[in-house]
Amino acid sequence: TARAEPQPAEGVSLAPKLTVADGQVRWSDPAFAVDRRIRAATPAPGAWTEFRDTRVKLGPVRPVADEDGPELKPGELLVERNRVLVGTATSAVVLGEVRAAGKKAMAAPDWARGVRVQPGERFQ
Repeated sequence: TARAEPQPAEGVSLAPKLTVADGQVRWSDPAFAVDRRIRAATPAPGAWTEFRDTRVKLGPVRPVADEDGPELKPGELLVERNRVLVGTATSAVVLGEVRAAGKKAMAAPDWARGVRVQPGERFQ
């Protein structure tokens, strides 16, 4: 019962192909924008950031409610027992997965314990 109708030419816009540069996470953006950028860039070209001058790819993130999370500066890392929080312009986000260069993807808490994140360290 569906009927095909031609799309009007007015209002049409093209979405350009995402590049690797589009996948770079900007921690100075609000938490919802960081979440959307990571989802948009996954799986290709992949969302990424730099830690200690090394590029790491990021998996999904989950924004934290303002009252549930600590106040962190944009990009600042806070490692807890079962989660890793990263500050944004508005509130923190919980990291899902991290994939360091040449490594397999792993849970963010495992990655943080492996690289021994120090208090106050941040993504660039």
